[in-house]
Amino acid sequence: MSKRTWFITGVSSGFGRQLTGQLLERGDCVVGTVRDTGKVTDLIERYPEAFHAEVLEVTDTAAIREVVERSFARLGRIDVIIGNAGYGLFGAAEELTDEQIEHIVATNLVGSIQLIRAALPRLRAQGGGRIVQISSYGGQVAFPGNSMYHATKWGIEGFVESVAQEVASFGIGMTIVEPGGARTEFRYGSARVATLLPVYDDTPAHGFLRMLDPQNASAPGDPARMAARIIESVDVEPAPLRLVLGSQALESTLSTLRKRIAGFEAQAELAASTDFPPGE
Repeated sequence: MSKRTWFITGVSSGFGRQLTGQLLERGDCVVGTVRDTGKVTDLIERYPEAFHAEVLEVTDTAAIREVVERSFARLGRIDVIIGNAGYGLFGAAEELTDEQIEHIVATNLVGSIQLIRAALPRLRAQGGGRIVQISSYGGQVAFPGNSMYHATKWGIEGFVESVAQEVASFGIGMTIVEPGGARTEFRYGSARVATLLPVYDDTPAHGFLRMLDPQNASAPGDPARMAARIIESVDVEPAPLRLVLGSQALESTLSTLRKRIAGFEAQAELAASTDFPPGE
């Protein structure tokens, strides 16, 4: 297996940390972005040549471009770009503030879009590469109390699916990763919760509180195994458009898609009724 150079956003915890640790352990080079280098001091000290920490706030488009350009200039080639930075925001739609909505869109959706846009010219110039976008099975399945998180994930999935078709001829492969629940800080550390309204107590909108309670059953997904599958996917040609991680995530996705297809199929006569009659 040839060594690769990777650019990964959000490596201080969660999947980003798992990916970075496994890649450095096997001898690859990683540019990892963080908001605080103090959280990756151990990696900086252990891998002074192979790990390059960059301070980046992914809501800052100009900074994204600067860091991407600097990284390509320093390393010459980057084989894989992984858009990983993001977080969960929970609460009923009317419980969320304008600022919370704007920030999660800027982070999870716009930040991911701008990272990909910044990398594409460089990947084209070097003759190809791979882009991996961390999404969620929540990019296919929606639950109450997660509206804005779903909005960002459904949005980035549509963006990547379109762009993948635009750049395939340049040797650039794109993969959307859809993990299920995993034992990372996403559930039990970084999750943000709106100021809850009592009117939504005992409704589906507040069902997420059980999921966020560490005393309840732990998430089934193993972050280390999930990270290993993501790394392995880069060796697959052509690039898989989607990578679902977790049996529960796959089961839920398939169930949702079957219901969606059945709903569409039931509208066949209705849909056809809006066409011009044949010959007109």
